[in-house]
Amino acid sequence: MGAKHNAATTIRVSVKTRDRLAKIARQEGRNMTEVLNDAITDYEQKLFWQTVNEQIERTQREDPEGWADYLAERELVLGGKPRSRQIAPEWEGLITFPEEKE
Repeated sequence: MGAKHNAATTIRVSVKTRDRLAKIARQEGRNMTEVLNDAITDYEQKLFWQTVNEQIERTQREDPEGWADYLAERELVLGGKPRSRQIAPEWEGLITFPEEKE
């Protein structure tokens, strides 16, 4: 059952790439497979968020009304912009930060 999951194979990489991978693995006290798996996971996440950002930009460009509806609904659910600075309650309303002067 688990043999297929733990099966190994060989891939061809340049000597330079192998040496870079081995150096990182040594520095982190891990094996090269773990380092490579983490690198692939990071790359997959990068691609995922790149796709999300592209979809957001496309929606903003192609459906500005729909994007405005989304932002309005989001604000209803999450509330207004979070404060970038927290102050003691007794100072509320007495201090205006630059970002609040919009």
